[in-house]
Amino acid sequence: MRILYNSRDSEYKRPFGTLTEDQTCTIRIRIPAELECRGAQLVLEHEDGRPFREFRLVWAGQDADYHIFKCDFSIQARGLYFYWFRVTGKTGPFRLFRRGDDTNMEDGDRWQLSVVPADFTVPAAFRGRVMYQIFPDRFCRVGDCDASEKLKPWTLREDWGGTPEYRPDPKTGEVLCNDFFGGNFRGIASKLDYLKDLGVELLYLNPISMAFSNHRYDTADYKRPDPLLGTEEDFRALCDAAHARGMRVILDGVYSHTGSNSVYFDKNGVFGTGACSAGTASPYYSWYRFRRFPDDYECWWNFPTLPNVTETEESYQDFIIRDEDSVIAHWLRLGADGFRLDVADELPDSFILNFKRGLRARKPDGFLMGEVWEDASNKTAYSVRRRYFVDGELDSVMNYPWRTAILRYLRAEDDGAALGETVMTIAENYPPQVLQAVMNALSTHDTPRALTLLHGDCPETREAQASFRLTPDEREAAFEKLRAAAFLQYTLPGNPCLYYGDEAGMEGCKDPFNRACYPWGQADERFLNLFRSLGRLKRETPALRAGDVRVMRAGGGVFAFRRSLRSADDLPTETVVCYVNRSGGPIFVPARHALLAQNASRTDGGFELSPGGFGCFAE
Repeated sequence: MRILYNSRDSEYKRPFGTLTEDQTCTIRIRIPAELECRGAQLVLEHEDGRPFREFRLVWAGQDADYHIFKCDFSIQARGLYFYWFRVTGKTGPFRLFRRGDDTNMEDGDRWQLSVVPADFTVPAAFRGRVMYQIFPDRFCRVGDCDASEKLKPWTLREDWGGTPEYRPDPKTGEVLCNDFFGGNFRGIASKLDYLKDLGVELLYLNPISMAFSNHRYDTADYKRPDPLLGTEEDFRALCDAAHARGMRVILDGVYSHTGSNSVYFDKNGVFGTGACSAGTASPYYSWYRFRRFPDDYECWWNFPTLPNVTETEESYQDFIIRDEDSVIAHWLRLGADGFRLDVADELPDSFILNFKRGLRARKPDGFLMGEVWEDASNKTAYSVRRRYFVDGELDSVMNYPWRTAILRYLRAEDDGAALGETVMTIAENYPPQVLQAVMNALSTHDTPRALTLLHGDCPETREAQASFRLTPDEREAAFEKLRAAAFLQYTLPGNPCLYYGDEAGMEGCKDPFNRACYPWGQADERFLNLFRSLGRLKRETPALRAGDVRVMRAGGGVFAFRRSLRSADDLPTETVVCYVNRSGGPIFVPARHALLAQNASRTDGGFELSPGGFGCFAE
């Protein structure tokens, strides 16, 4: 008989997941009577293993052959903690650790416990909403813009839908990313009704500030829209039109580096005011770290076109955050509702926290999301444990762990067990308000398109990737997998994020082939209908917008979970169950009716879900 404890089961731990400062937590363990337990303690440690506190568990009754021990405790200091148990039996003391969902003596992992600020809130308008990510140059082009001041050299292509340029410049050997297709603000505004029909409530735009490249992560002027996208008035009009349709606008903030060809660095001497062109006379000189002026400086991942900034420099934080016309204030006044922080792992916690404070001071319901590729609750970057949640820095993060797990499951690299563990790990480690706002994407501008990955791996050479397309049979098989993947994307907690064109059936290997033009007039209607129906399901089912999550079954090809809305006294008020069947045979789903189902047939007491089927059902 084993000692029983499961941090994900309310019989053993309440509340589920993280705590807030001073919130009471109740822990119970069941110890076999035959051990003759003479004492038990919960040992709480700092993240680095230093002792924090011990809590004594007291006898709380007997259940069959088990003795129940419990403790109630609270923690005043926010932070990331880990715990284990010390149990003293008839033969002496031993330690109890975690091994999967089970316990293990003297060997295993510690349980994680985060304590977050009591006033940590995420704006309701950014929780459980359908999000849509747009790479602005490739979404839609309407009319022309005055590009006379566009940084040169650049090319405006007239072959909308052509293959993005990927070959190095024959003179420099650099991939310049300076071919533009001309997508603009007016183009996005013209498609807002199309997006509304998909159920979109959040627009996330990749960088829009003036830059040299088509991806615009090499900022040239933080406060100026890129001329090819349009003017400030064009952007304001886009935000006004989005707001009129109940949509919020999130901008990509690139603050760990600027472009070398920028107002601030000015390596090419275009502006005359930059750190590289004007030296110590530049107001921006202190932003950068020169090893040898002017040509040896710290840069992002050794790209000389992306010089790093010192984010803790006071004048930089004044410019971005604190000034009356700071970068934050500038874009909020034009209509933006929030920001996504590019490479959040490379921004100091102090910068992120100050950014959040500056954002909320100007817009109390402003939203801040971070680019984090791993579990953000315990992330260590550059030897520093990050405090994204325990200090209330970020409202949300990009949920790459779930993306990876979903795609592996649908590619038959996992039978569902790993997906179940990944889902519950993130659900347990993230504050509940953050979990409802995580960005759940299957594709992004930094990854190959999901449809391509669900077929298999991309070719190795860039030339082969440029021309790679699925055959009709391969595309059909990938579509069947995409349907189930998208179903999970929309029914799990958080904001399902459509990367522009996924809903049209776009394919594409890694950058830049995942950044092709939206195929207006050529979209695959099967894909559009799929995402329209999923958008309605998300919008019309409260439990899918705000309910908690518990995995019910994970393995043997089957993945199932429950979403429940709960009352103030923690009783379920609405519950739905979601199933995906990738096993070799049918499975039975006990449910009253189906909210959305594929390959499901009604039977006595529920539904039969065929292989390849999925569905969301009301219990």
